[in-house]
Amino acid sequence: MCELLGMECNVPTDIIFSFSGLRQRGGKTGPHADGWGLAFYEGYATRVFLDPEPACHSPLARFLAENPIKTLLAVGHVRKRTRGPTSLANTHPFVRELWGRHWVFAHNGTLPHVRKRKLGRFKPIGTTDSEHAFCVLLESLRSSFSDFPRRPRELWEAVADIGARIAKDGGTFNFLLGDGRHLYARCGTRLCHIIRKAPFGEATLADDDVRVDFSTVTTPRDRVAVVATAPLTTNEVWTQGRPGELWIFDHGRLLATLPSGSADRRAA
Repeated sequence: MCELLGMECNVPTDIIFSFSGLRQRGGKTGPHADGWGLAFYEGYATRVFLDPEPACHSPLARFLAENPIKTLLAVGHVRKRTRGPTSLANTHPFVRELWGRHWVFAHNGTLPHVRKRKLGRFKPIGTTDSEHAFCVLLESLRSSFSDFPRRPRELWEAVADIGARIAKDGGTFNFLLGDGRHLYARCGTRLCHIIRKAPFGEATLADDDVRVDFSTVTTPRDRVAVVATAPLTTNEVWTQGRPGELWIFDHGRLLATLPSGSADRRAA
């Protein structure tokens, strides 16, 4: 299947260190060689970079590594295709507009029955079950609220509920979702996170010969949350998610952990 990467922080930060590890899993240290993507928020809009080539060899990935973009919220993905061919249209993360802001979505897993769910305003461009699920999720939100909810928790609970309902159909529904302010991370089977804050220390990547002493590039006020399918570093303590829960991050903090169904049933 695929691997996910998300970052949410309280000060503009680049994701190069974490992406340097993830991109190695895109065809070098891992089998996820069927495309990759990164989305960077600037306010409610996103810059999205997509490439159906393996991330470990991609000139575009190398360009981003050499020209870091700072952001408060980023969503990344490396793909190992299960449904739908390798193509630009099938490369995550996917982006749609709702309520005057970009929503960004990346999925890890297979949802064999999701196409039985009807679509509304949002239509897939590619042929993945992932994009179909994203369109179903956004349509459910659109039909539940007339505008972006004034009470954020109502939105969080709706995302958790929709995630549980889609997962109940069968398959695996680990996903990351961004709305321009919050990062949502649903653990269906496997997901982990780390929150880096003062006192900062040194981190060493598991998939590349790279280490960073964060104390030299941060301030005591900085706080950065990173979410990944599997830990990206070897000398830090990552929190493993419990299957069937949804995390909500804001300003580098884990604001809430909500129930989102039971552990997913892997697709046969």
